[in-house]
Amino acid sequence: MLSENKSHENVTFRDIQQALYELANHVVKGNLKHDQASNVLSDVIEFRDDMSSILADVFCILDIETSCLEEKSKRDHFTQLVLACLYLVSDTVLKERLDPETLESLGLIKQSQQFNQKSVKIKTKLFYKQQKFNLLREENEGYAKLIAELGQDLSGNITSDLILENIKSLIGCFNLDPNRVLDIILEVYECRPEYDDFFVPLIESYMYMCEPQTLCHILGFKFKFYQEPNGETPSSLYRVAAVLLQHNLIDLEDLYVHLLPVDNAILEEHKREIVEAKQIVRKLTMVVLSSEKTEEKEKEKDKEEEKTEKPPDNQKLGLLEALLKVGDWQHAQSIMDQMPPFYATSHKPIAIALCQLVHVTVEPLYRRVGVPKGAKGSPISNLQNKKAPKQAESFEDLRKEVFNMLCYLGPHLSHDPILFAKVVRLGKAFMKEFQSDGNKQEDKEKMILFSCLLNITDQVLLPSLTLMDCNACMSEELWGMFKTFPYQYRYRLYGQWKNETYNSHPLLVKVKAQTIDRAKYIMKRLTKENVKPSGRQIGKLSHSNPTILFDYILSQIQKYDNLITPVVDSLKYLTSLNYDVLAYCIIEALANPEKERMKHDDTTISSWLQSLASFCGAVFRKYPIELAGLLQYVANQLKAGKSFDLLILKEVVQKMAGIEITEEMTMEQLEAMTGGEQLKAEGGYFGQIRNTKKSSQRLKDALLDHDLALPLCLLMAQQRNGVIFQEGGEKHLKLVGKLYDQCHDTLVQFGGFLASNLSTEDYIKRVPSIDVLCNEFHTPHDAAFFLSRPMYAHHISSKYDELKKAEKGNKQQHKVHKYITSCELVMAPVHDAVISLHLPKVWDDISPQFYATFWSLTMYDLAVPHNSYDREVNKLKVQMKAIDDNQEMPPNKKKKEKERCTALQDKLLEEEKKQLEHVQRVLQRLKLEKDNWLLARSTKNETITKFLQLCIFPRCIFSAIDAVYCAHFVELVHQQKTPNFSTLLCYDRVFSDIIYTVASCTENEASRYGRFLCCMLETVTRWHSDRNIYEKECGNYPGFLTILRATGFDGGNKADQLDYENFRHVVHKWHYKLTKASVHCLETGEYTHIRNILIVLTKILPWYPKVLNLGQALERRVHKICQEEKEKRPDLYALAMGYSGQLKSRKPYMVPENEFHHKDPPARNAVAATVQNGPGGAGLPASLTINAAKLEESTAEETDKLKEKTQGAVKVINKAANATPKVTTSNGNSAPNSKIIKEKDDKEKSGKEKDKEKKEKTPAAIPEAKALGKDGKDKPKEERANKDDKTRETKEKTPKSDKEKEKAKKEEKTPKDEKSKTVVTNTESKFTAEKEREKEPSRERDVAKDMKSKENIKGGEKLSVAGSLKSPVPRSETSESEREQKRRKVDTHSSPSHSSTVKVSIHYINHTTPALSKSKEREVDKKDLDKSRERSREREKKDEKDRKDRKRVLSSHYCELCYAFFFPAGSSKHSKSESPSDSPRSNEKEKEKNKSKSSGKEKGDSIKTEKMEKSSSGSKKVK
Repeated sequence: MLSENKSHENVTFRDIQQALYELANHVVKGNLKHDQASNVLSDVIEFRDDMSSILADVFCILDIETSCLEEKSKRDHFTQLVLACLYLVSDTVLKERLDPETLESLGLIKQSQQFNQKSVKIKTKLFYKQQKFNLLREENEGYAKLIAELGQDLSGNITSDLILENIKSLIGCFNLDPNRVLDIILEVYECRPEYDDFFVPLIESYMYMCEPQTLCHILGFKFKFYQEPNGETPSSLYRVAAVLLQHNLIDLEDLYVHLLPVDNAILEEHKREIVEAKQIVRKLTMVVLSSEKTEEKEKEKDKEEEKTEKPPDNQKLGLLEALLKVGDWQHAQSIMDQMPPFYATSHKPIAIALCQLVHVTVEPLYRRVGVPKGAKGSPISNLQNKKAPKQAESFEDLRKEVFNMLCYLGPHLSHDPILFAKVVRLGKAFMKEFQSDGNKQEDKEKMILFSCLLNITDQVLLPSLTLMDCNACMSEELWGMFKTFPYQYRYRLYGQWKNETYNSHPLLVKVKAQTIDRAKYIMKRLTKENVKPSGRQIGKLSHSNPTILFDYILSQIQKYDNLITPVVDSLKYLTSLNYDVLAYCIIEALANPEKERMKHDDTTISSWLQSLASFCGAVFRKYPIELAGLLQYVANQLKAGKSFDLLILKEVVQKMAGIEITEEMTMEQLEAMTGGEQLKAEGGYFGQIRNTKKSSQRLKDALLDHDLALPLCLLMAQQRNGVIFQEGGEKHLKLVGKLYDQCHDTLVQFGGFLASNLSTEDYIKRVPSIDVLCNEFHTPHDAAFFLSRPMYAHHISSKYDELKKAEKGNKQQHKVHKYITSCELVMAPVHDAVISLHLPKVWDDISPQFYATFWSLTMYDLAVPHNSYDREVNKLKVQMKAIDDNQEMPPNKKKKEKERCTALQDKLLEEEKKQLEHVQRVLQRLKLEKDNWLLARSTKNETITKFLQLCIFPRCIFSAIDAVYCAHFVELVHQQKTPNFSTLLCYDRVFSDIIYTVASCTENEASRYGRFLCCMLETVTRWHSDRNIYEKECGNYPGFLTILRATGFDGGNKADQLDYENFRHVVHKWHYKLTKASVHCLETGEYTHIRNILIVLTKILPWYPKVLNLGQALERRVHKICQEEKEKRPDLYALAMGYSGQLKSRKPYMVPENEFHHKDPPARNAVAATVQNGPGGAGLPASLTINAAKLEESTAEETDKLKEKTQGAVKVINKAANATPKVTTSNGNSAPNSKIIKEKDDKEKSGKEKDKEKKEKTPAAIPEAKALGKDGKDKPKEERANKDDKTRETKEKTPKSDKEKEKAKKEEKTPKDEKSKTVVTNTESKFTAEKEREKEPSRERDVAKDMKSKENIKGGEKLSVAGSLKSPVPRSETSESEREQKRRKVDTHSSPSHSSTVKVSIHYINHTTPALSKSKEREVDKKDLDKSRERSREREKKDEKDRKDRKRVLSSHYCELCYAFFFPAGSSKHSKSESPSDSPRSNEKEKEKNKSKSSGKEKGDSIKTEKMEKSSSGSKKVK
């Protein structure tokens, strides 16, 4: 096998050994003859040079194995094999390897015993016997000459070679031991360390005469000599060893084993230090009682005394220090690698030695780029050592040579602040070069360098700053480099510093604990009174450990918000770096995932977040802290769909820019906010907003530098809906509303800040066009216009200035013309852009120009707040007078204050003048534009709908100023006599049904909506208060036309205008509607409804309620809320109590209803007044309503004709009205005289009728019974019988007040008294009846559908009768309860406010439940009905001619009538279906048909029975 593999090099020593052993073993076992084996061995002996030695080893092993065996044959075989191979292995080798007995048997030696003796003698002589000349005292002359040779003056021409020759001579002459000579050379070198250049070559040359290990052994022997318990190794020995290592005369691995302590001991010591550090931390965090403190202090003292005992000498660290001093970095690095991280440099001498080495290395580069201008510095001399590390000439050298050294140094750079400053300055110089250089190839290298610099900062600079003792200079020096880093890198470094660095070293662990302990001590004693001394302590502590300190301070602020002010004031002693760290700590605290952002009730934002937000605002305003990180954090949170942190942005903008967003502004403040910037600052905000110029500039710069201005706006605008649809999932409705308000308010606040602080160029450059904002960024339209509005204003003003400069003309007319031109130039693209925002159908009624004009203007453009300007100027005058009267104030200060006040006064007056000119220009522009505003291609009704839907409602809840603006804009459009704009219809829509709007508002939106309603009511109240004002401002205006044609204003026919008295009726109806809506909201029990309506009512309190009975109704309902919510919902209770108190204080200003509007019209117009002016105009046909204004001028005959033409059945009413002065007044209440007459009539009635009336009287007789008549009173007996089953259930569920129940009982007991009170003045019962009629009982819906066409024909007749007749109708309490229950069911599916009136009219006719009537009464009713029909036919023939004449007025134009919106009967459907061709005769026929059809059914036609009941009661009254 071996011969086969002879040529192969891969045959190993072990393989050969194995093969030879097996071969020999076969011989020993007898399997192979020894001569055959010897032949084989002779063949392979040449395979390797050491083959004979290997064979000798095999023989040696077999010798041992066979000597132990009992079988002699195997031993003989072995002996024969060796004898056969003697010619292959030399005798000498065999004598070395084999046993003496074996050698004797082989004949190689004579006697084994003699051989053993001889070998012992030789070994003794070699190893144990010492020659005479090894002792110095025995050969002192030789050694003396040697020492003299080495100790001579070496400054001359003496060289190491010369001395070496002399040493050789001495060794030879005196027979000196070479090892002893080498030892003496090292001793002399220790004593003369300055002669490195002499001794190193000498030793190097001398080593050629010795074995390689000799020098290392001698040094090791020297180190071992000092390893006694109290031994101290001299530094000279360390230095000699270091130099020899540096020149590679010895190996570190050889020497390292001779040094103590061993590596395991070092590791154990390091672990022990970590444990001790943790124990110290635990003690500091423990609460220790005072009695225990003294004992613990004594124990600690004892431990410290023990520690002060001298630690055992660490030779490895000593050698390391020497290596660093001589500049041998390679070997020093190897030693440090054997130890735990930073263990070596934690010893101060080593740290200082390493720092000194770094000093030397960076010297040339630092002198070139790092020395500040004007600084000299002290140059550092180079190491006189060619093998020291190369000095850094460039930043690349710095990376290769120095950064590695710094990494080993770690936090212990703190021992050398000067080196710290040098490294930082070099980093600063590199960053300057890095930022200015744009070469791409170099960029890659520089990015590596930049990365290394960040690592050094993280691992060395920041930990070293921690261990420095409050060195503010180093902190500022470090900030010089840090401010060149982007904030993302800085914050990453701060995060590492705070969360990881302090755990990397025992020393840092202790420092952290001590810092927290000290911080606790300071914060416990911090108050407003000791801010200065505490601030200095905080500053001192923050220079070294800002992250730990601020983390603790912020945790305290989150718990105790009263600490915010003193903490903010105490932070004035911080360095720039500390302020930056504070910004990071704030963001980290905000982003803490363990903190819940909501309180446990899930309805309010957590107090810790509110405290942090407040602290943010205060600290960022007062100190120059970079805002970019905080702003980006808020933006990131918004991107993630979280809006809680907008609270921070809100506080920051409020404090830094002085822009407040609050719903608690007074009307005076709100008025001031409509002026210029100076007036806003003086009178618009709660707090003083002076000295915000610098802070607002910083905020603006941060936003623009990081391109966050527009993104934040867009994110907030989008997040408003996100709050509801993304965040709002499982959150409480109250919290969702708060978050929505916070998001919206912050958007308004932030947008206001941008508008007032960004230049025109900046704004236009950043905000895209309106169509891009809405279509691409999906910004809601109100927010998009809010952001674009300042851009339009800036743009128009700049264009206007350009035109003024181009053509100099001082005439006002020229200026106006230029202004209008500039508006057209700027707004024309906007008009085109807005078309894409809505469907094409929208632009049929309102023009894009009108839409853009509405959204682009502000209150500043519409009116000048003269009162606010005067108020602020007067304040300043009073202030100046007070300054003059103040005797204590120094003259200089007086002068300054007076100058300030005078300058401010001049500014305000100048601003007022400027705004006045601007408003005049705007009004001129609007005057020219108005004819193209409202196109009204469909109807005026539709135009108003779109105007309210797309303009007024979205904007009036956007902000408080926008709410005022919307009200003013509506008034302005009216004053401008804008074609196709019905002011009356617009106001009616706004006031008619506010339930749905109020219910869908958030808390702040409700407040703004209340302001809007307040301003609208203010205008209405002004018109209502005085006929002259009304005639002047509304009398001849197209907005008050009662015939609402699709065409424009056709010249002011007085008869088509709403007169003053009718306007007063309409205003009363609006007040009534507001009361009804308010009571409904208060009765729902829903938190949002109640809260919002209370907020709205509080806002409109100056102008509503004005009518006493409406005020009383509200007061009762609010009082009930106070009682119900006292224990359940305290916030609602507080709101209700607040409103209740204010409402009581307004009582003296309320007036009775008859003073609010005229209630007793002339007898001739009684019917018209009754029908027209009832609360809400219940049951009023539009045609009669419109002509009501004409009745005063027309004769009685014409009046009768007109009424007959529209409604045949009115004739009966007229007769009844003329026969007796029994008149139902306009508000549905009986006048005093009518009550007296009615009582007389009651007495005259037969006993049978009285009995019937007793049964038919309702416990809650409603005032609208007269306005509506009996259309809802008569129902067949059968239907009544079917309801009996449900009566018991509904009786319990009826939501009636206690007063109403008591009243019902009294009425049942005293029917006679009830007769004289057919009309009840209780307004609450009004609302109950209104609601009853508005809601449709489910059983009657089918009947209503079947009767729809018939109702359209007969509607006018029915309603007119309803408007006049008084009918006490039997209605049990249970049936009313059932109706009330059904009303509540239907109430949840009500229609929107602008369409409710039309539907209500249907409810009034079809959905009231008439009571059961007896069979005899039916017969009487039929006769009376026949008589009335005959009369109507006769009168109809006379009026045929008149009908033709008036056909134009009463035909198709009435289809477009919107006047029905002013009266809640909503009879527009009936008026539309009614035309002159619909003769009363045909109506009569239809009625007869209906009568015959329904006679046999259980559920009779409600209209037929209603008519019969009306006729019968009418005939009774006439009698």
